[in-house]
Amino acid sequence: MKMLVRLILGLVIFDAAATAPTLESINYDSETYDAALEDLDNLHGYENIPVGQAKIQKATVMPSENRELLTPPPQPEEAEEEEEESTPRLIDGSSPQEPEFTGVLGPHTNEDFPTCLLCTCISTTVYCDDHELDAIPLLPKSTAYFYSRFNRIKKINKNDFASLNDLRRIDLTSNVISEIDEDAFRKLPQLRELVLRDNKIRQLPELPTTLTFIDISNNRLGRKGIKQEAFKDMYDLHHLYLTDNNLDHIPLPLPENLRALHLQNNNILEMHEDTFCNVKNLTYIRKALEDIRLDGNPINLSKTPQAYMCLPRLPIGSLV
Repeated sequence: MKMLVRLILGLVIFDAAATAPTLESINYDSETYDAALEDLDNLHGYENIPVGQAKIQKATVMPSENRELLTPPPQPEEAEEEEEESTPRLIDGSSPQEPEFTGVLGPHTNEDFPTCLLCTCISTTVYCDDHELDAIPLLPKSTAYFYSRFNRIKKINKNDFASLNDLRRIDLTSNVISEIDEDAFRKLPQLRELVLRDNKIRQLPELPTTLTFIDISNNRLGRKGIKQEAFKDMYDLHHLYLTDNNLDHIPLPLPENLRALHLQNNNILEMHEDTFCNVKNLTYIRKALEDIRLDGNPINLSKTPQAYMCLPRLPIGSLV
């Protein structure tokens, strides 16, 4: 029985040896090394060396001449190098080398920075708040909402918003704007909201009739600061804020769909009976205009009671 077990074990060992990786003999050049493998025995007798007399000697040891190493299996050949990539392009398809820089970072500003690197661009909105700008930067043509609040902008030029046909909102709150070109806003076909509060504006330019929201509070608008019938054809104008100026009259006529009119802290002295209502039609009711602020003006609202008969709510202001 023992003979049978030994025979089977021998066959298993023989089969394992036959399937093992090929072995390769490696010969070493003895001139390259300072010590042979046989000399290692002399390097291990350090136990008996007195403390303080030990010395360390460096040497390169040559492996035994007939040492066999496993030969690694052959590696597959490396794949051919990929073809050179085409010239990098921006999201809109333009090349970064183009001089106009009309890509995702927008056009270059006067400081030779792309607008969307100087400011923050999110989709079609450009935020340039609190950047100490003294002029309107060049904007991407796709800009729909532009915010440049708390800067040092002094003037709005004719071409600052030229060709921005998708521009819907402009907010230039808290700058030092004192001059606006007559054509700065007039040719913007989609402009809906214009916010110019907290500036030094003395006169408004011609505005597009598409506006629904206007806020020019805390400026220096006086008797001639607003053109005659400036808001007449703005049929979709809902909010008109002109507080903290130096106006001495209510700008007429007011759009029919106007909902809020804020004129507090001006210099309005009088009001006519047809300012809000139609004196020729006593059944006329102005349903939309529910928010009128005249407080802070030297006007006595009790002197013209007929001026409010068509309104759903009385204006806020002094009655004495």
